Amino acid sequence: MKPKKTPKADIESKKGIFFQIGIIIALIIALCAFEKKFYEGRGGEWNTNNNEDVIEEDVPITKQEIKPPEPPKTVEADILNIVEDETEVEEEFSIDAEATQSTEVQEYVSVTEQEDEIEEKQIFTIVEEAPSFPGGDAARIKFMQDHIKYPQMAKESGIQGTVYITFVVERNGSVSNVKILRGIGGGCDEEAIRVVKAMPKWNSGKQRGKPVRVQFNMPIKFILQG
Repeated sequence: MKPKKTPKADIESKKGIFFQIGIIIALIIALCAFEKKFYEGRGGEWNTNNNEDVIEEDVPITKQEIKPPEPPKTVEADILNIVEDETEVEEEFSIDAEATQSTEVQEYVSVTEQEDEIEEKQIFTIVEEAPSFPGGDAARIKFMQDHIKYPQMAKESGIQGTVYITFVVERNGSVSNVKILRGIGGGCDEEAIRVVKAMPKWNSGKQRGKPVRVQFNMPIKFILQG
């Protein structure tokens, strides 16, 4: 037995209505799409191409200017003027041809001469080679004993002791600048000076192999016998 369709379930009668509804929906969708493209365009124009034209600018190629090197500075060379024998030349100094004996002339003294002159005047107290009496200390003591005379005033007063005397042995060995450092009086001081001045020349002291002036100190004893 075949099933029967009800009129309500028969969709063939509504086919035309569904077709019209579909066309209306498609039109609406198309209109919406056209309106969207119209508003997105610039100045109300249709925008058919989203890619804008890129304007290429020609960038001028700049050429770097290289400065030429500076020319070397020229040094002015001294010009030598060759003077003939007959040409007069100005003198930088003048010579007084009429100089007399009273005219002062400044003498040139070298540094070495000045040092030698200073050494001649300088008196050393310590030198590399000390001055010595001819024959040594024993000969010096014997000379003093043989030549000293005990002063009568000192004998009568009972004066005895040591006289300390100083003197300079010159570069030639002679004795000078005899002085008393400490005396005892009674004529003993004067006798000590006399004997020292009467001594023969000494062997001069030396500094760096050269004879120099040397200060020498010497004690002289005065002792009463018995």
